[in-house]
Amino acid sequence: MNKTTKVIGLAAMAAMTLSVTSCRKKGCTDLTAANYEEKAKKDDGSCMYTSEETGNEIVKGSITTNTTWTKNKVYELEGKVIVDNGATLTIEAGTIIKGQEGSGTNSSALIVARNSKIVAIGTASEPIIFTSVLDNIEVGQTTGSNLDETDNGKWGGLILLGNAPISAENGDTESQIEGIPATEAYGTFGGSNSSDNSGSLSYISIRHGGTLIGAGNEINGLTLGGVGSGTTINNIEVVANLDDGIEFFGGTVNVENLVIAFQGDDGIDIDMNYSGTVNNFTVIHGIATDEALEIDGPEGSTHTNGLFTLSNGTIKSIDGVGTGADLKSKAQGYINNVSWEGYSSKVIKVRSSFSDT
Repeated sequence: MNKTTKVIGLAAMAAMTLSVTSCRKKGCTDLTAANYEEKAKKDDGSCMYTSEETGNEIVKGSITTNTTWTKNKVYELEGKVIVDNGATLTIEAGTIIKGQEGSGTNSSALIVARNSKIVAIGTASEPIIFTSVLDNIEVGQTTGSNLDETDNGKWGGLILLGNAPISAENGDTESQIEGIPATEAYGTFGGSNSSDNSGSLSYISIRHGGTLIGAGNEINGLTLGGVGSGTTINNIEVVANLDDGIEFFGGTVNVENLVIAFQGDDGIDIDMNYSGTVNNFTVIHGIATDEALEIDGPEGSTHTNGLFTLSNGTIKSIDGVGTGADLKSKAQGYINNVSWEGYSSKVIKVRSSFSDT
């Protein structure tokens, strides 16, 4: 064999070795984990552990490969769990997810980063329930018995981030979702794809969330940052959240059949010129909350033409406290067939701004 033949042979062997190495099966490689995969050769960060105290499957860190959560288990979020790296998290109908206690950097939340997806499709009889680890609800149940509408701030919330247009300060087309450090890339949202798809949420109940991240900064029950119209969101319930029930930071996603009840701050909060439609919604005030609707428009010079639409809504205060709506000076959109009742004083606040010219 001449030298040229030897070189070609060695190159071929190296290529084969590289190919085998790059095709190593990914999965959980920790023998102590509940989802240990014997054939996995490279750990993908998906390991889950069973809590000795609660018996729940503990989930923490990043989910970077396609993963399914099943209704025969209770999943417990330890800190911030991030669906990232283009992965899809699928959650079966009837599944219960519980967030651990903790505030600040230790607050628990499920975050779906840009370019990743969540497919959580429940049914009327088997909703997917996000709640606190303090809730005594068990597999097969739709409600616990030890928490009520006054129990809030017990865990974080659900956050979806996408590539749809936003109007951020300084003309920025992207921003960092509140509560996530600027150094964490998974907290970025916004872009230019109005039809971006972050997955599907249907028959979802989010309960007892809104833990404190920092001074005056809590997590919303459902946060949608730059989420596009390719995302499907319907039949959503948010109950007893310390901060807003649902907050839109720009984006174009449409939401249908929405119930917000006993929130600590705003029922529906619109920022950064959200330009989708919320149809068939109810907001119930009842624990000395702030606004049922808080609506703002563009914050910068990008995405300034988008218009929101709120249609077919019932807004009610059962204790007479709070304001039915706060329409900021830059708010732009449509409110159609929406009624307010039960407010003792301020029903709707309308703000305006103008210049000398």
